[in-house]
This record gives sequence, C-alpha cells and structure tokens, in this order.
Amino acid sequence: MDLIPAPAHIDGPHGGVFAVDARTALAATPGTEGTARWLRTVLGAALGLELPPGAPGAGDTVTLRIDPGLPHEGYRLTVAGGVEIDGGGPAGVFWGAQTLRQLLGPDAFRRAPLRPAAYRAIAHQAIEDAPRFGWRGLMLDVARHFMPKDDVLRHLDLLAAHKLNVLHLHLTDDQGWRIEITRHPRLTQTGAWRARTRWGHRASELWDPAPHGGYYTQDDIREIVAYAAERHIRIVPEIDIPGHSQAAIAAYPELGNADVIDTTSLAVWDTWGVSPNVLAPTDTVLRFYEGVFEEVLGLFPADVSPFVHIGGDECPRDQWKASPTAQARIRELGLAGEEGLQSWFIRHFGRWLAARGRRLIGWDEILEGGLDPGAAVASWRGYRGGIEAARAGHDVVMCPEQQVYLDHRQAEGSDEPMPIGYVRTLEDVYRFEPVPPELRGRPEAARHVLGAQANVWTEVMQDRSRVDYQVYPRLAAFAEVVWCPALPASAERDFTEFERRMAAHYARLDALGVDYRPPGGPLPWQRRPLPEGVMGALGRPIEGAPPNV
Repeated sequence: MDLIPAPAHIDGPHGGVFAVDARTALAATPGTEGTARWLRTVLGAALGLELPPGAPGAGDTVTLRIDPGLPHEGYRLTVAGGVEIDGGGPAGVFWGAQTLRQLLGPDAFRRAPLRPAAYRAIAHQAIEDAPRFGWRGLMLDVARHFMPKDDVLRHLDLLAAHKLNVLHLHLTDDQGWRIEITRHPRLTQTGAWRARTRWGHRASELWDPAPHGGYYTQDDIREIVAYAAERHIRIVPEIDIPGHSQAAIAAYPELGNADVIDTTSLAVWDTWGVSPNVLAPTDTVLRFYEGVFEEVLGLFPADVSPFVHIGGDECPRDQWKASPTAQARIRELGLAGEEGLQSWFIRHFGRWLAARGRRLIGWDEILEGGLDPGAAVASWRGYRGGIEAARAGHDVVMCPEQQVYLDHRQAEGSDEPMPIGYVRTLEDVYRFEPVPPELRGRPEAARHVLGAQANVWTEVMQDRSRVDYQVYPRLAAFAEVVWCPALPASAERDFTEFERRMAAHYARLDALGVDYRPPGGPLPWQRRPLPEGVMGALGRPIEGAPPNV
C-alpha cells in the first residue's frame, strides 16, 4: 500500500478487483451530499466519469454513509462488488473519499482524463482509519508576501489531499495588511502596500524595488471560508496585536505611540525582523481593533472558525517604557510594568472574543503575565511554552520552530534557494512528535494538546513556486505524523517505509502541479544561484545584486 497518511488498519488486498469505469454509480445517503459533489467534480473531471446516482449498496456503486459508531473524522472503506465509504460524520466520509482517490492512482489527481474511457481497478480490501489529533494544520503567512486568492484555494485542496483540517491564515503584520475592513478602509488602501522589499534574509543588502502588496476583499474571504468548509477545513484568522502592527499604524498613525515617535512618518515596513513600532495602550486602539474583530467574526463564522488568533508575539516594549501615556495606563490599572501591559491587551481581547462565543489563541508569549481560562497557546519557541500551558490547563497547538517551520532550509547544500534557519530534512519532519516526553506520563495535561501545525513564514518566498518548494514534500511527512496513531515511547516511525510510499506520492504531487523539492535536491531552476542580471518583480533588477547572487 502506498497511501499517505498510512491508514491505521488494512485488511487485504484480497483476490478480485473493483472496476471504476463508465458504469460506476454514486449513492449519497443523508449527510454525505457534500462529499458526493466533490467526488463528481474531482474524479469526474480526472477520469472522465459521470458517476450518476445509484442505489446504496448496489454493485458497481460507490456508496457514502454516516455511521455514528465511528469516530467523527474516522472512516471505513470497503472494496468488494462495490465501494462503501462509512464515516463517523461528514468529515470522516470526506477523508474516506480522499483515500479512494489515492487508490485510483495519480491520474485521479489531474483535471482532465489522460485517455478516453479511463478505467481503474481497485483491489478488494477493507480500510478502517481515524486521525490521532483534531488539529492538523498549516499556518500560511500571506502578510509578508501576498498570496492571491486562487493560490489560497489551491492550498486548501492540497491540505485536503493530505487529510489536514486547519488553515491558519496570518493576515496582518508589519509588512502588510491583507483583509478588507470596511469601517477602516486605509488598512488596505495604505497598509496593504509597501514601496519595496528586502531580497532574502534580513541581513541581505539586496532590495527588490518593485512595490508589493494585495489584499482579500470581504467577498474573497467569504469564498475562501466556504471553499474550506466544503473540504472540512477550519480557518483560523490571525490579526496581530499589540506587536507586528506597523502596517496598521502606517495607515492610522493614532494607533501608535505618538508621544514617543512621529507615527505620521511611518510607512509599511519593507524589511524583515521585529519592528519596534507597536500599538499604544489606549482606549482608541481597543475600540479600533474591536471594530476590526467585529468584521472578522462576521466573515469567519463560528462553526468554521471557533478560534481567532491574535498573535501576541515579539512585542518590543521600549516605546511603552518611554511613553507617558503607557506609563499612566500601567499606574491606572495597577499593572506589573510593561509585561503586564502586554498581558492586559491579550486578556482584554480574550474576554471580548469569549463574550461572542469565540476562543482566543496566540503565540506562546501570551503566557507572560497569565491567561484567562479558555485561551489556547500555539507553542512556537520549542515545546516549553506548550508544556507550561498544558500543565496550567490551557489547550495547546504544537508548532515548535526547531521541528516544523517549513521556511527553514531542507539541506546543507549551497544551492538551496535563499536558505534560512535550521536544516530540517524530510526525515527530521517525519520524526516530529507533537506530545513531548514531559507530558506523556501526565494524561490530564497531554489531553490539552489539540494537535500540531506546520508554519510557513514567507519572508523569502516571493511566489507560489517558492512556497511549494519549501512546503512539499515535507508537509506529507507532517500529515502522517499528526494523523497516524501514537507510537510507544521506545519506538520510531519507519522512515524507510515512508520513503517507499513517497515514490507513489511524488507522482500525485506531479499530477497536481506542485513544485516540490525532489529527493535528489533542487532542479536547475530551483537552485539558489540566480542568472546574471538578477530580475525582481515586474522584470526590474534587484538593487545591488552582483552576478550570480
């Protein structure tokens, strides 16, 4: 079997095959209509099949059913005279359909049939499967380099193909604001565009002089959310506070610490790192962001987006230390200095969101100063923050930089494109364990680990091809880690067997048009050395670039 993620239980293959051809029908029982639409759209196009309505359980028929006896996201796929996919809920049926697609071979991942009257045979077998974690995610940073809507929709299809169910969209940062807020139009009129962009790592001396930007209209967001919901993927929107906010301050200078710096002189940041320009601790700022979040909640319904991410990380406090306004607020509220001021920001919006039926999640810095019950933590600075949060009774999403930051380079080679960070190979990601040893012997704490996500920060990823290269095939390894059952403490995942199955999975990625990193290293057009006369966006030369940068 070459399925990814590997199923928990397989009985077979047995003698005999089921032929998927022009005679194959599709029977959707109540609750499975969405998966039926998806199968007709995807498999119908790829294999040239109509998949007309059929009778449940009949021969030559793919039957979709809900079986409440299975886990909600679990499924049972049985291949005999027909194909039966039973799921504990609609999501389970959908994941079973994804497995069926893999069983049909890489041609099932194309958009049109390669030959007329396509025929596929599936061996008789039974597969029963369910995910280990309920949070199996990818964080996509669309703030540093904007990703057009169609690329986001494509990534949702790729997540679904790997049975991942969370897309965390990093929508705002110092370098750009990417979501339309109608009551504050300058957030996108001004905040969505920067005059130029640092080319490469923050220490680089090169610049792309082309303006960069873009944003999602509210209708774009509604489309993304609906598209995700059809694929049983939750969206987690991130609006950064109180740091990583220079784009917002450039649009509305009253949001910054105007008693310390001239906020009217700020522009959307054009470089990487941590900007010193943070939000002022004023009622004006609170009301402004409450208005932002009101529109965000209206665009991301609670059933698709129960969590709202508020960032909360990397907030320099130097301006607050120098600000009479900030110091007066610290005294007024009886806070423990500037750290308490940051915690005050987080607690305010945690309570504001809770009053509206949502849950706050933030990076692990939000633990500093304490958290209200119900807030969740995304642990990025290693496992430590996640361990602390889980022991304190907070839910946790594990995303440690050292293991699952996919912007980090994949090999030591000098030809890796714009290499940054740690070397994290495909095998390294495959060895990632979301529940650290410190929690495994404490079930009351371990149950707070909702799951994990891989993070994709796009400072050095200027376009879709570069994102593909960094994310794949490592996301396939991550998907297996968060789907498959936990191993005994002394056991290791079989990477050799995973590599064997990846040989078939590369063909699926090829069919999907993914510009992944090949196992033998980057292809000539993916390598780091650029042609002489480096060209940036819109065909403009990169300033200061010598030949063969």
